[in-house]
Amino acid sequence: MHPLIAVLLITALVFALALLWLEARHRLRPASPLQLGSGAWKVKQKSDHLVVAKGTVQIRNPHPRMEVFVPELHLEPKLLGRGDLSALTVTTRVTPQHPDEQARPDGYWFAYIVKGRKTTQAELSVRISAPDGTDLRALLDTLWLEICWVHYGPFGRLQRRDGLLVPLRRPAPAQPQSANWRQGDRCAVLPIRTHLLGSLDDPAEVLRHYAGAVIQSGDVLTIGETPLAVMQGRYNHPANLEPSSLARLLCRVFHPTSSLATACGLQTLIDNVGPARVLCAWLLGTTLKLVGSKGWFYRLAGEQARLIDDVTGTTPPYDQTIVLGPSDSAQVCRQLATELGVAVAVVDVNDLGRVKVLASSPGCDEALLERALRPNPAGNANERTPLVLVRP
Repeated sequence: MHPLIAVLLITALVFALALLWLEARHRLRPASPLQLGSGAWKVKQKSDHLVVAKGTVQIRNPHPRMEVFVPELHLEPKLLGRGDLSALTVTTRVTPQHPDEQARPDGYWFAYIVKGRKTTQAELSVRISAPDGTDLRALLDTLWLEICWVHYGPFGRLQRRDGLLVPLRRPAPAQPQSANWRQGDRCAVLPIRTHLLGSLDDPAEVLRHYAGAVIQSGDVLTIGETPLAVMQGRYNHPANLEPSSLARLLCRVFHPTSSLATACGLQTLIDNVGPARVLCAWLLGTTLKLVGSKGWFYRLAGEQARLIDDVTGTTPPYDQTIVLGPSDSAQVCRQLATELGVAVAVVDVNDLGRVKVLASSPGCDEALLERALRPNPAGNANERTPLVLVRP
């Protein structure tokens, strides 16, 4: 064998082994199996000066054998409103609803063990009160509830911070007689206002509730990729991430405005597609960039590399989190189109006239969407119009 060929083969073997080691180290890192989910929430106006929001969260352990302790769980509520909220008083209460242990009457969260393939839950309550003379209903808009809890087990002690958005008020659905249509390029466009969306919302129900009265055959109903992603729960607080050495090193090569230019932003991509793919995409992308062919990192690293929004990349309160792109967009579009009877598309639009159709239902006129959405009728600020109805 020619010595040069032997050197190349050995180099390739060493590189492959290094990639295997990198991937194995990533997959075998300490992690907790616990999963947090939420049930339905109810918001009640008890009086002119008191609003109470109640709901439940479930803690599930899908691991067949591992037992995980939950020694701490508390709430940090944050109100988003339409004015100065400093006079309001917010109190919280967590009531364990364990299947085998009764809650303490004093409200203390005692350390609890979630055994393998078991589930427990807790009732969460948030009371919002205002002094006399305050128009509480006019002030309140959204409750952002951060659930801070600790996982303790064979992996060590991990602190988790999960956010849950509870709407405190909702705008009226769009109506044919009051709809404010805008004229576009051989089409009409209707931005549709909703409440601030979150993981408690079902996409089909949101589209049906807010747009159901105005849609008609031949329309195309679009939804922004970020609102769909947050309804799917695809956001994460940076406190839950532990950036690897690869993330800390590689994030420095991206443009400062990129969502991959921080260790946590890049770690989010690594957790999604794996460190080996990210490293190979960077090496090949950099090589091809040197010969004049750009954009290959994002093609090789996968769709999420372009769709991740780092901290400050989305509207409050999600500006404190890292938001991924939506999952299974094409399947979501097909299901929504079947339920609503009109074409549905997931889009990414900005103020620079860039329109990207991530996915659409069969038969959707994407050229129509390009023309209609180029002026960005949904806006990029705090318009809260994640739905845009396009009529040819």
